[in-house]
Amino acid sequence: MTSYRRFFLIGLVFFATTVLGWATSVSMNPIADAFVTTGASNNLRDNNYGATGILGTAASGKPQGEFQSVLKFDLAAARTTFDSQFGAGQWTIQSLTLQLTAAPSNNAILNTPSAGQFNISWMQNDSWVEGTGTPSAPTTDGITFNTLQSTFIGPGDEAVGTFSFDGSTSGAKTYSLTLTSGLTADALAGNVISFRTSAADSMSAICSTPEISAPPRVDRCLPSRQCLNQVRARWR
Repeated sequence: MTSYRRFFLIGLVFFATTVLGWATSVSMNPIADAFVTTGASNNLRDNNYGATGILGTAASGKPQGEFQSVLKFDLAAARTTFDSQFGAGQWTIQSLTLQLTAAPSNNAILNTPSAGQFNISWMQNDSWVEGTGTPSAPTTDGITFNTLQSTFIGPGDEAVGTFSFDGSTSGAKTYSLTLTSGLTADALAGNVISFRTSAADSMSAICSTPEISAPPRVDRCLPSRQCLNQVRARWR
């Protein structure tokens, strides 16, 4: 699907009562995202819809079945930029946010959006494949509801937040994610990172063009000296 996640880096350096500002920016596109669904009668569990162009999240009791979505980002270029700007090992993550843009239900396979709570999890297993399926031509060449449950969700996954959705069909919302150990380690290493969305109650949501924003804190050290400054950075 076509979607964009932009990373901003805005700096704030402080030592005692002296405040200095640094800034840089990095932009990148997602490398994969897809929704998976059980279908209204559990008949779509083995179908891939990776090329549909939307993300869906819905509870299991919804008329068109349960929906979950996965998103994958490669942070290698972001790490290279931060290392170049601040020095390798001289920055840490302060916060990370995910921005999702609501969309209407424009296909019979989808549930009608409704308000509620949803979960976002960091996934330890990034090996899932987006696939080329669509509602009119589903495939089996990428992630499906069954493979998500049996292969890609694991005990090492980490919950990074439960959030409110107002049932809207347009507009962007930004969600601040909990910096768990796995997510932080992936981001600092510039690894590929994956997220999964799932319903926390009876909600249903459809999203397009998601964005991820990460404002890292940067610890800046002077050569041969104790670490004196802290820089708070923001990725968009």
